[in-house]
Amino acid sequence: MKLKVLPPTLRKNNRYLAVDIKADSQINKDDLVTIIWDSCIRFQGELNTSNFNLWVMKFFEMDKCSDYYHYKAIIRCQRDYVDEVRSSLALATKFGRCWISITTLGLSGTIKASTRYI
Repeated sequence: MKLKVLPPTLRKNNRYLAVDIKADSQINKDDLVTIIWDSCIRFQGELNTSNFNLWVMKFFEMDKCSDYYHYKAIIRCQRDYVDEVRSSLALATKFGRCWISITTLGLSGTIKASTRYI
């Protein structure tokens, strides 16, 4: 039996955040996922975070500066919770022994449009 695809009117509306990440040491996509989930759970709680529909769509490593490692990423979240996700990401400051800074560059409705911020 073939599964039916949901029509667009019944799907969740997603938004895509383009974020800028600066860290003292190297991180990878898995580390970024851990950082995002930990900061959202600490600030919003498990119940609210489960509604965010978070997903790291793309992860880019930029040129290394002299003082820090520079990364950019595109993160998917549900439309109704964009402000909560942005505030949680801004509060992420440390991962293990590594200091980290996450800044939102832009918000868009498609992945293609969010790449212009990167």
